[in-house]
Amino acid sequence: MENFLFALNTVLPFLLYIAFGYGVRMAGLADEDFMKRLNKVIFQAFFPILMFNNLYSIPEGMTLNLRLVAVAIISVLLLQAVLLAVVPRLVKENERRGVIIQAIYRSNFVLFGIPLATSVFGEEGTLLATMMVAIVIPVYNITAVVILELFRGGKVPVSVLIKNILKNPMIRGALLGFIFHILGIKLPVSVEGPIKQFANLTTPLALFVLGGTLHFNAIGGNLKYVVPSITFKMVILPAVVLAVATLLGFSGVERFVYFEMYATPVATASYAMAQNMGGDGELAGQFVVLSTVASVVTIFLWVYFLNSIGWLA
Repeated sequence: MENFLFALNTVLPFLLYIAFGYGVRMAGLADEDFMKRLNKVIFQAFFPILMFNNLYSIPEGMTLNLRLVAVAIISVLLLQAVLLAVVPRLVKENERRGVIIQAIYRSNFVLFGIPLATSVFGEEGTLLATMMVAIVIPVYNITAVVILELFRGGKVPVSVLIKNILKNPMIRGALLGFIFHILGIKLPVSVEGPIKQFANLTTPLALFVLGGTLHFNAIGGNLKYVVPSITFKMVILPAVVLAVATLLGFSGVERFVYFEMYATPVATASYAMAQNMGGDGELAGQFVVLSTVASVVTIFLWVYFLNSIGWLA
């Protein structure tokens, strides 16, 4: 019962935020256009503050395990190589190939990873997850552009990739926070307070909007792609990652943050990217919706299992 309550308390806040957003839209208190505009504000204004605050607040002396960083990046690239070899053999349409590959390797690490790590490991989890997000998100973004362009038949100049990375608001916020931390620049308390409060608002607002934009129609035709992909992403991959992290001797919090890279839902940004780069936008949106709904169950079961065997101590 103790393990059950631990897992429930970890996942239930996510479900409540999402359900509240969905309920507000269904009640007619806000339409989808409002939710989309609010989502843009959150992405452009709130997420940079969250990233800045988390890196600005890193305690002195805390360092990032470079071996963990290397393993995380190599595992993403290795997974992509396998998917590029396998998916085209199973799926005929180019516009679906890139979307499926992106859905399997690209997780909503920002939206779910940081608060989930905080819920389980407290401040230590927050800081490690934030630092990993700042490293992993550029890898996700760069490779997503390359893969989608590959199946569209185009070429991606290096200058375009660099420009897209630097335009990402989360990356900008992270870089600024890291610079402040490295240089030891301290803001006045009257400024730090509002920044921290805005940062604390980010996750509830983002999950609220995610719930307010969920749709469950037109899913049936794509289930043959969605079900096996999500099962592989949220059940098989996390198990493999946990085994690798354990064999490499990572600490509990490091192992959990690495696990989150694969166990969290499909990144919401993958939908917009697929729509704008010749991919199957409808399929991409369904991956986001169904993986988000499924994650409430799968993450709960994973946390319950990991806590039961003492890996979250």
